[in-house]
Amino acid sequence: MNKIVIILLVTFISASSFSQSIRLYPTNWWVGMKMNHVQILVHSDDSGFSKQKVRLSYPGVTLGEKHVFENGKYMALDVTISGEAKPGLVNIEFVGNGTPTKVQWELKSRRKGNGTEYAQGLTSSDFIYFLMPDRFSNGDPSNDRVAGMRDQSLNRDSIFLRHGGDMQGIINHLDYLQSLGVTALWMTPVIENDMPRRTEHGYSFTDHYTIEPRFGGAEMYKKLSDELHKRGMKLVQDAVYNHVGYYHFMMQDPPSNDWLHQWPKYTNTSFKDQPLFDPYAADADKKVTTDGWFEPRMPDLNQYNPYLNNFLIQHAIWCVEEFGVDAWRIDTYIYNDMKFMNECNAALIREYPKMFMFGETWVHGVINQAYFTKNKFEIPFKSNLPATCDFQTCLHGIQPALTQKFGWTEGVNQLYTVLASDLVYQNPYNEVIFLDNHDMSRIYSVVDSNISKQKMGIEWLLTCRGIPQLYYGTEVCMGGYSNPDGNVRKDFPGGWDGDKKNAFTGNGLSDDEKSVQTLVKTLGNFRKNSSALKTGKMMQYVPADGLYVYFRYDDNETIMCVMNTSDKAKTIDFSKYAERTARFTKATSVISSDTFSITDKPTIAPWGMWVLELGR
Repeated sequence: MNKIVIILLVTFISASSFSQSIRLYPTNWWVGMKMNHVQILVHSDDSGFSKQKVRLSYPGVTLGEKHVFENGKYMALDVTISGEAKPGLVNIEFVGNGTPTKVQWELKSRRKGNGTEYAQGLTSSDFIYFLMPDRFSNGDPSNDRVAGMRDQSLNRDSIFLRHGGDMQGIINHLDYLQSLGVTALWMTPVIENDMPRRTEHGYSFTDHYTIEPRFGGAEMYKKLSDELHKRGMKLVQDAVYNHVGYYHFMMQDPPSNDWLHQWPKYTNTSFKDQPLFDPYAADADKKVTTDGWFEPRMPDLNQYNPYLNNFLIQHAIWCVEEFGVDAWRIDTYIYNDMKFMNECNAALIREYPKMFMFGETWVHGVINQAYFTKNKFEIPFKSNLPATCDFQTCLHGIQPALTQKFGWTEGVNQLYTVLASDLVYQNPYNEVIFLDNHDMSRIYSVVDSNISKQKMGIEWLLTCRGIPQLYYGTEVCMGGYSNPDGNVRKDFPGGWDGDKKNAFTGNGLSDDEKSVQTLVKTLGNFRKNSSALKTGKMMQYVPADGLYVYFRYDDNETIMCVMNTSDKAKTIDFSKYAERTARFTKATSVISSDTFSITDKPTIAPWGMWVLELGR
């Protein structure tokens, strides 16, 4: 059985003059878990703490070995929870020179999901909406600032300061997300980021076991999870294994010198993925990729350390059980130790068989990307990651299709070529496809605010193979270039009282913005009931003169998608695609309800796209 690191925050003042703060992570564990051998990492303010003896008393729970570290403030305790153990408070005593210091560690009953399932995973039937809580909607102004936290900023006129959005604001607008056809919610991290600045994005953890109080804290996170599940929706958590924030205790007071990746002088990651799989790579280059820091304020964690390894794996399981998480998006996947990632992924799947993980793999090339997920390569390292964020279909597929002139290898031919390389994946339908995200220029700006191209991108997103992910505001043409990144992280219109434009109600939206939003609602909801678009096979034809045609189909339904990426109108001859059209007599637009006879030769406008349901 795997071991885990558990840490609970308790302050106890004994009957003697001796006092200490003792922290154990997580705050609790559960009875009936497959992972029942745990390793409690204990942190005290006392530099001689590791010399103390430990006693544990609870039926069904036994204390094994005690481990000590270079830093005398820490110890790690091996604990076994038997199948006979019942929920309750486990008494742990630390015995020094004076009266024993007592703490209690809770064993809970397992989460019941508020009457609904959790840890459901994701499939190609889902539609993910991705948002930044600080920038979506402010449902509770009372938590905009939290006393004692380092960042007290609150200024919506700045793209780098906090704006006040929170989880109550998201709960208030779940009806809106459902109206788009969305089935899953992914947020940037909701774990505490008690850093002095740039805390709006959430990627600099300072306490793994505290949910960001400015978002509403742990109880609000549980409420959001329950509200999603009541609606049949899913919760995706953004996981960060590679690094922490500078003010995390693992940086300020690490258990050992090898808890972080240490260098003689500051060394940044090269951001190069190739050394990890290059058969000619130098070990020195590989080390820089994985052990170099992401940036100076984000210390890089040493996942070769077995105690840290356990700490991170256990935290992942704790989050799923505590908050009812359904899927796991993994930040900066390629900079982690791949052996550790396989162990962590396997631990999650072992505990939650339906659990789904997809990793951020911002690389250049299908082979590069496929290395980090389940693939068909006969190579020494085999990843067990179910899927990745599909940067290939985004940056080297749909974006060139919308911005480049057609050529032998240019324009929509790039999209065709990327998809033709799907043979390397074990399951390309698991890939999470997208048009933009919080680190990239928004698609509306990428296409120079061209509404036809914006609509084409969305129609592709909701009809291509894979799991579609829509970045908040794309449905109402939010724009922005990523240099600096704050430009692509602006407030969702209508999320704050007094906003003149309100995308939730439609008030103040332009006709173009409304038309794009309506498109998402129409196609997103059609997709929810379309077996072909959710789980059907895909067939694509070689693009010709800017015209690209592909099909999604199964035994019950056939959808024909026609993209005209040319500046000229094109005539559609259905007989050219007889492999898929021959047994049908008509084609009906999913968007407009216009119907054509298969014997017709209709004309599609420049930069137009059709999504046609074929019928008899």
